[in-house]
Amino acid sequence: METKMNSVDNLVDNEKTYKQAVDILREGGLVAFPTETVYGLGAIATDERAVQRIFEAKGRPADNPLIVHIGKKSDVKDYVEKIPEVAEQLIEAFWPGPLTLVMEKKPGIIADTVTAGMDTVAIRMPDHPVALQLLKKLELPLAAPSANRSGKPSPTEAEHVYHDLFGRIPLILDGGATGIGVESTVLDVTVTPPVILRPGGIVKEQLEALIGPVHLAAKPEEKTETPRAPGMKYTHYAPEAPLFVIEPDASILEHAVDSIHQQGKRVAIIGPDELQTIKADWYFTTGAIHSHEAMAANLYKAIRQCDTTEADIILAIETDLTGIGAAVMNRLDKASDGKRYSE
Repeated sequence: METKMNSVDNLVDNEKTYKQAVDILREGGLVAFPTETVYGLGAIATDERAVQRIFEAKGRPADNPLIVHIGKKSDVKDYVEKIPEVAEQLIEAFWPGPLTLVMEKKPGIIADTVTAGMDTVAIRMPDHPVALQLLKKLELPLAAPSANRSGKPSPTEAEHVYHDLFGRIPLILDGGATGIGVESTVLDVTVTPPVILRPGGIVKEQLEALIGPVHLAAKPEEKTETPRAPGMKYTHYAPEAPLFVIEPDASILEHAVDSIHQQGKRVAIIGPDELQTIKADWYFTTGAIHSHEAMAANLYKAIRQCDTTEADIILAIETDLTGIGAAVMNRLDKASDGKRYSE
């Protein structure tokens, strides 16, 4: 399959490109497109066969549910049985934006593959001009996980999508680098208090300021358990070399590098500007040490950059859990499979 990558620039007429994307989608094909979080891989969410193609292109486990993207707030009523009052408050405050809400689905509309056979559906309205324009012209919901091979870092640039899915999908809409850099927050509003199934672009503090107490979900206890949201069960965001989380201390970091070098191994480090060390074989910065937003925006790109090196080990410097730092550490925990560096 030929994979085309078309730039979608706000300064030029993109009607032909959008028509091409809509035609592909309506014929049951896949299109990658930017959102404010990461690039998504879209298929019409009501088309079972089209959705199945997402799983085939990504190599994604069938019990890992997908998020449905809609172009208007009012569309949500078409796909859920009842919009809880708390959901109405959240929709008004945070849509369009990086917040996914899990609600009871209307039966027989969204493809069962999207929801992994569960009676709930995860829905969001993305806050990106390209995504919204595509949804507006399509007039149908899009199931869209991140546009990468399953288990790899999510794409924050069109080139990342091209690298992962070349020959597997027909079209990538290139809207430039994404802004937030980590996926949306997934909030289950079928329970009281609501539960964060995946931390993301809308942080716990923002949610609680609006609706009161919000809980964080535990990991699925059984490997056979179907996760209620993407990113809960499987190892994600993993680079080629083993990744270890390490604390943000310059002396500990340099001692770790010395120890790794003594073993005859090379090390790449992902971390803030302030802890950059010339002892590392490669150092990929994520911005200022106290900027969680910069770390979120640059994390996946830095992990992908590590894959361009010949590093034997990757050290990722941790941050605290305030604000979007919780989402960053959630992704690093998955990328490292819970491993911390110790001698």
